[in-house]
Amino acid sequence: MGIRKISVATGIHWVEIPEAELYLLCGCPADAIKHLMKTGLIKTEDHDGVACETGPNAILLSDTFLQGERFANLAEFPVLQMLYRQGMLLPGHPHNTGAKPLLIGIEDQVQAQVEYIHRGNYGLTSVAEIMEAGIPEAEARSLMRMKLRFAFGRIRDPEELLETRVIGVRPIRLRGGVAITRLGINRYEIRHRGQVVQVDLNLPRDQDHEPPYQLACHDVRREYFAVIHSGEGDGWDVNRPCMSSIVTYQGKIYLIDTGPNILHTLQALGISVNEIEGIFQTHAHDDHFNGLGMLMRADHRLKYYATPLVRLSVTRKLRALTGIEEARFGSYFEVHDLVPRVWNNIQGLEVRPVPAPHPVETTILFFRTLWDTGYRSYGHLADTTSFEVLRRMMTDQDDEPGLSREEYERTIREYLTRVDLKKVDIGGGLIHGNAEDFRHDRSGRLVLSHTAARLTDAEKEIGDNAPFGSVDVLVPADHDYTKAAALRHLRAFLPTAPDYELNGLLNCPVVSFAPGSVMVRKGQANQEIYLVLSGVLEFLAPEQGVRNILTAGSLVGELSAVLGTRARGTYRAISVVKTVRIHRRLYVTVLRRNRLLQSSKKSIDLRRFLQDTWIFGERLSCPTKNRITLEMVPQICAKGQPAPPADSGALFLLKEGRVGVYAGDLLVDEVGPGGFTGEESVLLESGGRLTCQALVSTSGYLVPARSFESIPIVQWKLLETLERRTRAAGLPWRPPKV
Repeated sequence: MGIRKISVATGIHWVEIPEAELYLLCGCPADAIKHLMKTGLIKTEDHDGVACETGPNAILLSDTFLQGERFANLAEFPVLQMLYRQGMLLPGHPHNTGAKPLLIGIEDQVQAQVEYIHRGNYGLTSVAEIMEAGIPEAEARSLMRMKLRFAFGRIRDPEELLETRVIGVRPIRLRGGVAITRLGINRYEIRHRGQVVQVDLNLPRDQDHEPPYQLACHDVRREYFAVIHSGEGDGWDVNRPCMSSIVTYQGKIYLIDTGPNILHTLQALGISVNEIEGIFQTHAHDDHFNGLGMLMRADHRLKYYATPLVRLSVTRKLRALTGIEEARFGSYFEVHDLVPRVWNNIQGLEVRPVPAPHPVETTILFFRTLWDTGYRSYGHLADTTSFEVLRRMMTDQDDEPGLSREEYERTIREYLTRVDLKKVDIGGGLIHGNAEDFRHDRSGRLVLSHTAARLTDAEKEIGDNAPFGSVDVLVPADHDYTKAAALRHLRAFLPTAPDYELNGLLNCPVVSFAPGSVMVRKGQANQEIYLVLSGVLEFLAPEQGVRNILTAGSLVGELSAVLGTRARGTYRAISVVKTVRIHRRLYVTVLRRNRLLQSSKKSIDLRRFLQDTWIFGERLSCPTKNRITLEMVPQICAKGQPAPPADSGALFLLKEGRVGVYAGDLLVDEVGPGGFTGEESVLLESGGRLTCQALVSTSGYLVPARSFESIPIVQWKLLETLERRTRAAGLPWRPPKV
């Protein structure tokens, strides 16, 4: 048998050459390993009486760490599958032949993945690193003793676990005489004994890496205090998202962990990323961490809650993955450190993070709020370790890896804390929990989670399972919190209108749209404007190459309704979308009475133009777009002129014409209407490696950096563009500084 190539999913390919014993996973975005399982490329076979999984033994990495604003290289779980489920690292296993997982790619991506996988295995790797999080030395040494026990006595060098091949300008040899050649960015040719296949890892602009499962759509009410069950699986469950929860408090939405395909999960629940108030992080394993990049696609910095120890572990892993300085984490998230083992008050929602034994820095989380006769409470116990494993870790020797008896007993007490609702990890093995440990837990309701297996009859006696989208209401709400959020959006958008006018608009009927339904159709002379309260929708203008995602705070049909023209594109619900339906006449009257009609008409062309661009058209609320239009300055560049002008400190957003992006004399990119240049001067302290020149007479707008510096999704798209153009120029990747 020669070379066989299979397209597994968008951006994921499989190339196998059995004669060379090479099975190559090409591209490893989130949940790549689940896609291989789903398609049968990973299966369980019997080898000498031992059940063994098949699968890849090598990974071809993307040249860029971002594609479609998502992490393109997430090799942690594919490597774990090779080491443990295939058995490459297990003593005496039939697949332990001395071969190691093989990482293939350009130099900096290979190095980044090696360090990122190392962080995924161990987290912080020394007493000194742990102390950087403010941990006293004695406690840091105790933590390191525990971590070393999980690591079987020592932190291994990555080279002991992984083999690498760096691809340069010439072909390189892999195993069994296979040769691979890089043809261009993310384009590769693989040869073996006269047979050739080509692999293209580039993700088309209008496509996303899809999840391996489908989720039913839900319309989730924003309660006073409730838990939405958003994931009960683990990193190997092909049918469900990984263990996670969403806490609603006084209508605000908080995520507990950010696993793979988090935006798909939120979309199924009718929640847009712009509606999220904050994130609570338990630890940095990929099935709880790798959705962070997707949550940078918001129009405001989400609040990030973790203990300093967990935060440091997360930012070290993120730095390894992206090259971005840890201090820049605050450009994307609003960081709030939690004090361990005490109740931290977050505007009435109290959270108590408790450190838990695990290979990487981990906390279990308890939430509570005061109500009628006392507190209502929730415990989230992700990636806990079974009592039996903890017992085996106990030692009386202070200089040996392990736990003291006092640490063991305190951990058990914390695990068994009584709460109204508790979700626990029952994944088993060396680093996960056991349902039997909670048989006598006195909590009001126990939810068993973090497993790909069906519950056994014995487990069903102990706890419940929670279907995706089900909700435990701990304190019900007596009013609609989405209306309060809508009032904030309207107040920002109509700043001179008094509250009684805004409340009049909000008193219009609430209308919901089912997923897939058209809200406003292209060419329609719409008489209604829809203020989006919750959910996710898309704006489509295919002839212009426009497909942008819109979220809560958007005004659907506002531009055409105010001008009295026909809609120039189609608005379509992706999730359940909840709106306030405002008649055109009422809206225009409010604008006129508050002397906003003329200014609105003047800004409509600019906002319509922004809506058609990739950089500003997606997930930005109408008030945010409106604020940007106030900063935009018209700019005309004659053929041959720099675009943007040198040292402008701004993006140049093209309306007409074309601009070339150059590295010396090499044309790296060509930009047309709706595109932009200038990201290097905005992101880097000293640019100058790329130059931009008008290829024809060109017009557009200068958009100063101050107008978008606090918008994470814009910053994230600039970063992706900078990386793509830098690599196309053949220049070394230089991530932005703080």
